[in-house]
Amino acid sequence: MSDYLHTLAFGIYPYIAVAVFLLGSLVRFEREQYSWKSGSSQLLRRRQLRIGSYLFHIGILFLLVGHTVGLLTPKAVYEVFLTAPQKQMLAIVAGGIAGTMCFVGLTMLLHRRLFDARIRATSSFADIGILGLLWVQLVLGLATIPFSLGHRDGAVMVQLSHWAQDIVTFQAGAAAHLVGVEWVFKAHIFLGITLFVVFPFSRLVHIWSAPIGYAFRPYQLVRRRGARTA
Repeated sequence: MSDYLHTLAFGIYPYIAVAVFLLGSLVRFEREQYSWKSGSSQLLRRRQLRIGSYLFHIGILFLLVGHTVGLLTPKAVYEVFLTAPQKQMLAIVAGGIAGTMCFVGLTMLLHRRLFDARIRATSSFADIGILGLLWVQLVLGLATIPFSLGHRDGAVMVQLSHWAQDIVTFQAGAAAHLVGVEWVFKAHIFLGITLFVVFPFSRLVHIWSAPIGYAFRPYQLVRRRGARTA
């Protein structure tokens, strides 16, 4: 039973998640284009929004790029420049810095949503829920660092890379690469896959519009109360 659940979670669930991610995003764009945005609360506690948003977005961009390159680059390619232990230490240091930035920024944004009465009143359950899921995912990601420092030979990192590469190339038996991996890595991967499932139903869909859509977006005209126009 445990083998079946393991295969379901790490061998089948990723494909279900990607299917929901792509089809759900397409359906939402076709049927609910006015919701294809990230709701703004800029006028409410603007300073905390600015600092938190910068830290969160810069950190998460580095994490996304780092995870993608780190997991999907074949060992034969990076071994020309780095050994597996060196690559793991680079991932620990760079990922730790970016993860900490992202965590601080996201904590500030989540605090605004939860403890500012006016922002809480304008926030949906999905707004708060997706921030909460991302926060837990960051905690799990940062929690993998002590485990990674416990085995600096890079063996677990290679296992994770083989799993990811087998998934994207539709290889059978991908889940077998995660057998014996510590629970925190599995939890981090499982929640990461789950984020693909909830993506189309959350404010995260605005990512599809960046950066090209953001660069050509129309201006937002915001006036203070009582301001007069010419």
